[in-house]
Amino acid sequence: MLTDTSVTFDLSNVKAAYLTAEELRVAASILYNAYHDDPLFCDIFRSEDEGYEDRLRSAIKEELHTFYNAKQPVIGLHLNERLLAVACLIAPDAAFGSGRYWHWRLRMLLTAGMFGTKQMLEKEQRIRQSIPADRFHMLSFIGVYPEYQHLGLGHVLMGAIDSVLLESPDSEGVGVYVTVPKCKAFFEDGAYELVDHCTVGSITGEVMFKPRSKISH
Repeated sequence: MLTDTSVTFDLSNVKAAYLTAEELRVAASILYNAYHDDPLFCDIFRSEDEGYEDRLRSAIKEELHTFYNAKQPVIGLHLNERLLAVACLIAPDAAFGSGRYWHWRLRMLLTAGMFGTKQMLEKEQRIRQSIPADRFHMLSFIGVYPEYQHLGLGHVLMGAIDSVLLESPDSEGVGVYVTVPKCKAFFEDGAYELVDHCTVGSITGEVMFKPRSKISH
């Protein structure tokens, strides 16, 4: 990823809001860049094979539209109406959880194939089993536009995630699956705690959880 360290701005001008349908295309581009080299996605979508970029891009697009249509929390950070960062959460709703919708399964099968789709569903199920709570949010995607990385937007986005959780009184916290060391440090800074190690396919990552009690009101 490229980082333009000359970019500066006042974080107080950055606003968090739920994404609109018109912003999903830009959000998909942000997340594609964020997860292009993620070990888990490289494994699931076979980065060594031709067409990896197309499979990953299609899968992220499909996930985003499924989240949006299911009215799951999809948050964006905006500066002067430009989308700079995005986070996708799954609310404590078993109806949307690891089963997903049948049309999602069908389209994901066409995109990722049987093995990749099975791994994606298996990942979510295993992570959920590791979380020390019954009702909680899951952070599925988080990404910052490449040229705006390392400027504090990640922490602003984490604050927005906390706000979503506080708006859901039945949520006990938020969980995330981390496969990249620098991301683990980021979540540790945000008061997420290691609760388990989880292997999906050939990739071992860490399940982290932020209990509601760690969120500042």
